Amino acid sequence: MKAVTWQGKRDMRVEEVPDPVISEPTDAIIKVTSTGLCGSDLHLYEVLSPFMTPGDIVGHEPMGVVEEVGAGVTDLKVGDRVVVPFNVSCGSCWMCDQQLYSQCETTQNHEFRTGASFFGYSKLYGQVPGGQAELLRVPFADFLPIKVPQGPPDERFLYLSDVLPTAWQAVEYAAVPKDGTLLVVGLGPIGDMSARIALHQGLRVLGVDLVPERLARAQSRGVEVIDVNAVEDVGDAVRDRTGGRGADSVIDAVGLEAHGSSSAKAAQTLVGLLPDKIAEPMMEKAGVDRLAALNSSIDAVRRGGTLSIVGVYGGMADPIPMLTLFDKQIQIRQGQANVKKWTDDLMPLVTDDSDPLGVEQFATHRVPLEEAPRAYQQFQSKDDGVFKVVFKP
Repeated sequence: MKAVTWQGKRDMRVEEVPDPVISEPTDAIIKVTSTGLCGSDLHLYEVLSPFMTPGDIVGHEPMGVVEEVGAGVTDLKVGDRVVVPFNVSCGSCWMCDQQLYSQCETTQNHEFRTGASFFGYSKLYGQVPGGQAELLRVPFADFLPIKVPQGPPDERFLYLSDVLPTAWQAVEYAAVPKDGTLLVVGLGPIGDMSARIALHQGLRVLGVDLVPERLARAQSRGVEVIDVNAVEDVGDAVRDRTGGRGADSVIDAVGLEAHGSSSAKAAQTLVGLLPDKIAEPMMEKAGVDRLAALNSSIDAVRRGGTLSIVGVYGGMADPIPMLTLFDKQIQIRQGQANVKKWTDDLMPLVTDDSDPLGVEQFATHRVPLEEAPRAYQQFQSKDDGVFKVVFKP
């Protein structure tokens, strides 16, 4: 089969690799019909490259049709149309019983002391072959895949794999009070979808970014946008619009590769140039993130407010402003999305023919799998108006 493989820093290639096979009786094989390119994939493209191995198959936003099932699979059959969550979770351990699927005890990665494995996401999270491929082996097939109706286009359901549950959890964790104001920092795919969900819930939403196309896109749906390039201080701009207090809740949807963090960027670049045997332990113990977005979020939230962190961070030695956090009595919730926890909340929205969240037109680029290397480059540099890419294997 063809698959997108990591071959080195900023070096993605589409190669012929062996087809996946049933290795456990609870496995299924799906023929991938659509698969997304996520902002988290860009972390593998550059910053997290020390944890990658040449030939790793990437991607964690797939859907498709069941092609084969193991002897122990009873609830899934050949021909079923399914979305595959990015968490590899068993559905039966203690953590899964708590609906903390991103912490599944069956697939936790004890070598790196990380949570549940993910599809297509480095040694840190299990090195499980990913979904930017023509075929995908899916474990725990009676639990993990989400069955969806036949008929509507893939993009009605594709984002149940990551974008929708990640954004939904971000809004839930933000705990915006009734008649409160939510600030979304970063209007990429997750921030944009978080804003759409919050607007759908009737909340007032402010959004911060520096890319004109992203600001215009969010504004067209009712977000009150703030252009980072047009204000002296994001926190002051937010306070000006919220009676001097700041936003009741803030979602940081940017994460470790934020703009405006030049020293941390230099450190990340330096570590990325080192041999993996040196870079790995440095990142595990002394890694730093670009914290401009996080610091803006902490500044912009009101005293006693809530900060929901959905952007991925990976630093173990980040300088966090604990005085400010403590003094402002800020509550923080964060973490990878527990995808299947939110499926029942989201399914009515994606099966609604009125498409209230605009999922069918959410992607800006739909390209063959063969164009993946160029799509990665464009997505990182934000060329050609790239916002969300969907590959069609």
